[in-house]
Amino acid sequence: MEKIASFTIDHNRLLRGIYVSRKDNVGGDVVTTFDIRMKEPNREPTLHPGALHTIEHLAATYLRNDAEWKDRIVYWGPMGCLTGNYLLMRGDLQSRDIVELMQRTFRFVADFEGEIPGAAAKDCGNYLLHDLPMARLEARRYLEEVLVNIREENLIYPQ
Repeated sequence: MEKIASFTIDHNRLLRGIYVSRKDNVGGDVVTTFDIRMKEPNREPTLHPGALHTIEHLAATYLRNDAEWKDRIVYWGPMGCLTGNYLLMRGDLQSRDIVELMQRTFRFVADFEGEIPGAAAKDCGNYLLHDLPMARLEARRYLEEVLVNIREENLIYPQ
């Protein structure tokens, strides 16, 4: 079997950032998959599952309600390795195109107070696995350390 593209990225050199993971043609549209990498793989602790689950609920809710981008959002969800999230969007996009959107999204998560959307037993398959304080901390860290002053090396996969 051929190795899939995401397994060909050198994770030992991958930094936190926003990367174009792939582009697919779907029904005449391009769908861009973004790697929203919040942790350096294999070099720092991963995101706690409760924090990542809460980030998923909050970010997905925010993105699907964003006035500018909501009609282009296809999917937001966590990576199995617990180092970030995938964002799928309709359109032939580059990492730089969504920096401001990610800044707003992670600011929303970092500042969120109240009931987590969709975190009731009838709405979620694992409603007990949430950690809002840790989600806020991780979102703020990613926002302030990566997104606010994002550099080129945080937007293009290492070669």
